[in-house]
Amino acid sequence: MAEDPIDLIRLEGAGNSVIVRITGKEKRKRPTEADVLVGEFVVDTPFVRGTLKTWIFPKDLRQWQQALDSLDAGQDIAWREGKRAPWLFIELDEDDDRCQVTIKDCSMSLTTVTVTAPLADAWFDDAYRRLDLVWETWPMTED
Repeated sequence: MAEDPIDLIRLEGAGNSVIVRITGKEKRKRPTEADVLVGEFVVDTPFVRGTLKTWIFPKDLRQWQQALDSLDAGQDIAWREGKRAPWLFIELDEDDDRCQVTIKDCSMSLTTVTVTAPLADAWFDDAYRRLDLVWETWPMTED
């Protein structure tokens, strides 16, 4: 039975949203390869809409945990920068509870998009809960 999709990352408000949605787990063909999560980046604004398929490895989830910790401490973050996968940058707006979310795809579409979204303190509890839910729903071994 397939599991329902889970939004690992969900930043939304004021008509804009950036979501990283996990849709399932893919078994690798070779026994030496780790399983991988299948997902997509979803961007929806009044100006631009799009989706981009992605694969997420256990190391990516651990790095998202570290990125969340840094973001919660008030630092801008980069997630998956330098990989052959879409990158995610979140820059905090010092004047209010907003952030600039940039998704950069250097390998397939060669497109970069930046969206402004709210980032209230309550968002962090939800973000950690989403990460835990992904680990519980699709346990993965080390790659």
